[in-house]
Amino acid sequence: MIKINIIAVGRLKEKYLREACDEYKKRLGAFAKVNIVEIEEYRCGESPSASEIELVKNKEGEAIKAKIPKGSYIIPMCIEGTELSSEEISKKLEGVAVSGYGEITFIIGGSFGIANSVKALGNLKLSFGKITLPHQLMRVVLLEQIYRALSISNNTKYHK
Repeated sequence: MIKINIIAVGRLKEKYLREACDEYKKRLGAFAKVNIVEIEEYRCGESPSASEIELVKNKEGEAIKAKIPKGSYIIPMCIEGTELSSEEISKKLEGVAVSGYGEITFIIGGSFGIANSVKALGNLKLSFGKITLPHQLMRVVLLEQIYRALSISNNTKYHK
């Protein structure tokens, strides 16, 4: 059974988001061991400068890097990443699992994105399109897509 880690900046505040994540995490239990690690979200003023934003991303990035398991296949979620269909994500995860990686770690940055130093560690930078999603909602979307991908791999009826 593959281990899936999700390192995410910030805590889920809304009950409906926590419940959605819990539901997909429960469903994923049939296919994978899922571990979600929350990293402190750093804040800055109302109109931050580019250097303040970079500082926040770098602080969050250092905290993220400290939580990435050694030997894990790393997938930062970023807008400039590769766009894959659900079927392609399924094939990618299958390939990673059989290539000797025991763990896959997805990374969701904070409201300013992910530090370049974290993106550079990625084996695959993944994007769910050019839209901007709140990073808390992104966690739900990512869990659903991982569940869909593993459902495809396991020939269940979830994906139509």
